[in-house]
Amino acid sequence: MSEAFTIIGTPRFGGILVVSDHASNRVPDDIDLGIEPDLLNQHIAVDIGVAEVGALMAEWPGIAAFQGGVSRLVCDFNRDEHLPTVVPVASDGHAIPGNALDHAAHEARLARFFRPYHDALGALLGDAPQALILSLHSFTPQLASSEEARPWHVGVLYNEDDRAARIAIPLLEAEGLCVGDQLPYSGKLLNATMNRHAEAEGRPYLGIEVRQDLIAHEAGQAEWAERLARIANQVAVEIS
Repeated sequence: MSEAFTIIGTPRFGGILVVSDHASNRVPDDIDLGIEPDLLNQHIAVDIGVAEVGALMAEWPGIAAFQGGVSRLVCDFNRDEHLPTVVPVASDGHAIPGNALDHAAHEARLARFFRPYHDALGALLGDAPQALILSLHSFTPQLASSEEARPWHVGVLYNEDDRAARIAIPLLEAEGLCVGDQLPYSGKLLNATMNRHAEAEGRPYLGIEVRQDLIAHEAGQAEWAERLARIANQVAVEIS
């Protein structure tokens, strides 16, 4: 057991691993972020719906889920370790005063959460190589700091390795969805976990961003879990 991550199901050789860096809004009792409690239920603190979708996907044969165990405001696992945003002092216009840490406290936060998370993920993928890694996130329909709406139902993100993306995009479009190719943002900019554990190792991966209002309720979570499990299996077969 670790406070940095949770594994749901049993990762198997040649299976599919659903990785959700921002699955939790948990803040340990000994950490005070200095924010209003209701912010922990918003997108700045957690990728709404992904924990539930990942857990449902892990009920499928051959699929397991690896999920972050603390809020992205405590430690953002999908950032490069050397960047200050790994412990954010602000997010979407909200200050996080409890994260104004000195060097020693910042280093302690990394040692407690960031490194155990990535060490465990790296070890898992080394011990049980996967046919496909599915990086699962959700995005808000509209940022508080922007007036621009985000109409896409789902986005597909990647950096240099677009093997899985090229297969998945038409499959998602065939479901009647509005699919963003490198939208609502680019995987060339926001892909730290997959850069480290997939691209750097030549492992096939698929970066998925689901619009959070579509998976903020049980019916949507079940619908998307079924859809993504089915499509991920098809991608894994075609990419092998």
